[in-house]
Amino acid sequence: MSKIQSYFKRLKPTNTDPESQSEQVPIVQESYQLPQASQFQSVQSPPQANVNIENLEADPGKRPSIYSMTSNPIEREDIRRAYLLKGPTQPILQPFPQTEMYGKMRRFNPKWYEEFGSWLEYSVSKDACFCLYCYLFDMEVEGSGSTQEAFVRVGFKNWQKKDRIKVHVGDHKSVHNRCYQADQDLMKQKQHIDIAFSNISEQQRIDYRIRLKTSLDCARYLLRNGQPFRGHDESKSSNQQGLFLETLKFYSKPNKEMSHVVLQNAPDNHKLTSPMIQKDLSQACADLTVKAIISDTGGDYFSLLVDEARDVAIKEQMAVVLRYVNKKGSIVECFIGIIHVSDTTAQSLKAAIDGLFSKLGLSLSKCRGQGYDGPSNMRGEFKGLKSLILADNPSAFYIHCFAHQLQLTLVKVAKHHKKIQEFFDMLQKMATVVGGSCKRKEILQMNQYEQIVERIVSGEIPTGKGLNQETTLKRPGDTRWGSHFGTVTSVISLFSPIISLMKIIKNEPKNDAARTDAGCILYAMEDFEFAFLLHFMKLILGISYELSRALQRKDQDLLNAIGLVKVVKSHLQEVRDNGFDELLQETNIFANKYDIDIPNMNDVYCHKGRSRRRLELFTFLHYFKVELFNIVINTQVQELDDRFDNVNTRLLECLSCLDPRDSFANFNKEKLIEFARFYPLEFDELADIPFLSSSVGNFIIDVRADSDFVNLKTISDLALKMVEKRKDIVYPLVYLLIKLALVLPVATASVEQVFSAITFVKDKLRNRISDDWFNSCMLTYVERDIFDKIDDEDIIQYFQGMKNRRMLL
Repeated sequence: MSKIQSYFKRLKPTNTDPESQSEQVPIVQESYQLPQASQFQSVQSPPQANVNIENLEADPGKRPSIYSMTSNPIEREDIRRAYLLKGPTQPILQPFPQTEMYGKMRRFNPKWYEEFGSWLEYSVSKDACFCLYCYLFDMEVEGSGSTQEAFVRVGFKNWQKKDRIKVHVGDHKSVHNRCYQADQDLMKQKQHIDIAFSNISEQQRIDYRIRLKTSLDCARYLLRNGQPFRGHDESKSSNQQGLFLETLKFYSKPNKEMSHVVLQNAPDNHKLTSPMIQKDLSQACADLTVKAIISDTGGDYFSLLVDEARDVAIKEQMAVVLRYVNKKGSIVECFIGIIHVSDTTAQSLKAAIDGLFSKLGLSLSKCRGQGYDGPSNMRGEFKGLKSLILADNPSAFYIHCFAHQLQLTLVKVAKHHKKIQEFFDMLQKMATVVGGSCKRKEILQMNQYEQIVERIVSGEIPTGKGLNQETTLKRPGDTRWGSHFGTVTSVISLFSPIISLMKIIKNEPKNDAARTDAGCILYAMEDFEFAFLLHFMKLILGISYELSRALQRKDQDLLNAIGLVKVVKSHLQEVRDNGFDELLQETNIFANKYDIDIPNMNDVYCHKGRSRRRLELFTFLHYFKVELFNIVINTQVQELDDRFDNVNTRLLECLSCLDPRDSFANFNKEKLIEFARFYPLEFDELADIPFLSSSVGNFIIDVRADSDFVNLKTISDLALKMVEKRKDIVYPLVYLLIKLALVLPVATASVEQVFSAITFVKDKLRNRISDDWFNSCMLTYVERDIFDKIDDEDIIQYFQGMKNRRMLL
């Protein structure tokens, strides 16, 4: 009778939707790599409704009793399954905190994870370990009581008594082992009484697998390409039921057997095409993708890259990216989640990050760097996100995004030199006038086409595949990296078509505002000063543009980025000293080509619109070379010094000693030891620093004598070569120093790319997509290279384990 009673206890309320009655049990899973844990706190707490299984507490020292979460036995079963799918919470701290016991300092031993790995959990908040099985099933097993107190409610922390853990496990009749058996019974759905009562043939199982595999294939295709699933009208009479159902029909029709199973003979309540099934498949794909990313980190150190922006639904979204060194020694930046935040205060962002890390089983204790683009809520010295994380982890050093700082130098120059500001204002006005109507764009394109044909006929430009493509006039933006350079180059290439268009607009009879603007633009473009500034900005911005592109590489390391900034400053200084004559000659050629009057450089310069009284008189040559050329370059170099000077701290001076160029010419043992002292948790002053000193000396002699290490250029190359030659095993502390140097962030380009993907995945027609489904779509779309490597069978098994399914495989 006990099995029958148990069966009726597990029966669910009647659902009016036939398919959701069989398939749509509440979502139980967030299967991510790292563990979860448990502890009872107050069994007498009032039951809570609507438990959010997506955000269950990971820290076993903070988790409430399952009975305090809900009074519904079915929901309790779902919560247990969710925790079991996640696994035990097993953070790796460097080091674990010590506690004095009987005159000796003791701490938790992470090697116990290997011995008791399926159930042992560690709570960072309580510095104690717990038992996952006993937390989940303690109240369900007869005989539980005081013996479970330490591993369920209080936490075990008697580190010198490892035998107590074995005592807790006990024999096969112990409470722990009976809880373990309850866990096995829960996860083996084939043993459930409702499954045992059902009479399912082998052919039905085969058909079920075919339908599930087909739905999964369609979901993978749509997820990988960022496409929507649902349709406006999904009724049987609709001729456009949405991409998921339409793809399913298209995919199944060529195969008659598949079409028969999937489309024609599928039970109405078990087609595996309902919206809930689509969401479950998407979640399974996203969960396993994140699990693969976290597994690739190997529980090692990482940096945190964060940015927030508003989506099309006017929701503030925060994207989180991890930067780490994988097992091959390569720098990797991976997107792990996007979170809807109610506001953008530092406290809200920190709480959202804590929630995401708790769900994924990550710990901020492993964070060794922070990278943001610089707003006050991020990098504030007292209440910013940077400060809040540093309060928890002083080793999480903050680096302001290099690419963003570089853009700010360009904006500063553009806004603080009157002539440059007027020049970019004119380009902004030009882009506005040209983009003011479709007719103007078409005229510009036609003018460009005629110009290209004319230049090809004259032999001025070559022909070939990919050459002479149609271009548009790009709009400059202060927040878009490289946009100013793109605007300048597009104006130069479209100079003649733009002039022709402005002449047409100037003669339009009805649009007075556009006529006025076109007249001003035309007057400016026909002036030699505009042509000079056009080529001058192309030269200056072109130098910075190459740096901006280099900084946005995911595998860029901080030391190399600093070196690139120095190269740009040196290049700018060289241009200042020797580049004016070449620039002036290039501008003269351009002016002659477009019939622009070239002034005599020895004539007195006349300020347009200003009286000559009390003005210092100087020549055109002095004006272009000193007032424009020299001052702008000096301002640019000074801004680079100011923006990047705060990065040149003692930390980076020590970091430069790892530079492998010229046979480690910058090597300095004392500075490397000093660099290690920036990370006291990794390098103990008494245990590790003395050994590191001798290890560094042996390492430098070894690599200088090894021909494989001669031509290395960056720290990234050094890490790859060390792993390849297995020297990371020979010199583990030196390799640890290199990893800590590599995880320091350079730019937030990866996060910016996530926001670019948002505009594709969540457009105006999908602005009501739920946050969880949106996160699943974003993960699989942005990290599609990792998603492609996830095996279908793993996704199917994960999908089956997320909740009770009507059919088992």
